Amino acid sequence: MTGIHSSILERIGDPPLIELRNLAPEGSARILVKLESENPTGSMKDRMALAMIEAAERDGRLQPGGRVIEYTGGSTGVSLALVCAVKRYPLSIVTSDAFSAEKRNHMAALGAELTLVRSAGGGMDATLTRNMIEAARRITERTGGFWTDQLNNADQLSAYHRMGEEIWAQTGGRVDAFVQSTGTAASARGVSEALRARRADILTVAVEPSESAVLSGGPSGVHRIEGVGAGFVVPLWDPAPIGEIATVSTEDAMAMARRLAAAEGLFAGTSTGANMVAALDVAKRLGPKATVVTVLCDSGIKYLSTALYKDGAAAVREWDGGHA
Repeated sequence: MTGIHSSILERIGDPPLIELRNLAPEGSARILVKLESENPTGSMKDRMALAMIEAAERDGRLQPGGRVIEYTGGSTGVSLALVCAVKRYPLSIVTSDAFSAEKRNHMAALGAELTLVRSAGGGMDATLTRNMIEAARRITERTGGFWTDQLNNADQLSAYHRMGEEIWAQTGGRVDAFVQSTGTAASARGVSEALRARRADILTVAVEPSESAVLSGGPSGVHRIEGVGAGFVVPLWDPAPIGEIATVSTEDAMAMARRLAAAEGLFAGTSTGANMVAALDVAKRLGPKATVVTVLCDSGIKYLSTALYKDGAAAVREWDGGHA
């Protein structure tokens, strides 16, 4: 019967583009946002988790009932937990207190076993990334499971090539720039490769934290933009399909994420805020005849307990029996 899917995994991918109505200033390019929060776990990472697992199934690295292992800031872990729950694979996740409690709770609810690596003051940096990788390596050695190893796993690129093709089809080929924040680098690279294969002069912009602007040649540092900025040049980074690198601070990314929610009703995380800061800059430069596409990477629901949104309680007033 039409309209019935065999599993939740069939709902991964192909979310709509939403045109900004209020944030884009007069005279700037049209800005379209890929609404990746509509994926089943509320994140674009559903795409890459499914691609990595299915590739491993095809070539025999992952056998029926085999254990899956990964280190993650959270969204990849939640997405892997979803895929592994449906496909019945036990999952071991290495994560950290640097990332939101909502993500950790979501992974656990989907059946993942969590190992927590403590951070230095709740920030993300190269040391934390490497400590998480080492913990994942040891679990893999002990269990003999399949380590998806997201920073080195090129199987995820196919998921983002598909995303690029979706953007091309949804815009009818009318896209002049693409802006995306960079973690494993697979999304910025994969979408850019797909779009530039269609039209070589599309401006592609990779976004990284200004506190840890290693792709721009700066020093590694601590930032709080979850899911991006590993603190070193990641293995999947390829500058060839990237036209520019933009840097955005944690403070500016958070402020923009809050503006996006209040002005457009688009509720997202800090990496999306970073995307929007960079996309607005590109839109101003390209002017009103152009179209800029960026990504709403995940839902703001994943960050309600973090500094991004928890201070919203200050805007709440208690009813006093008629004098509120």
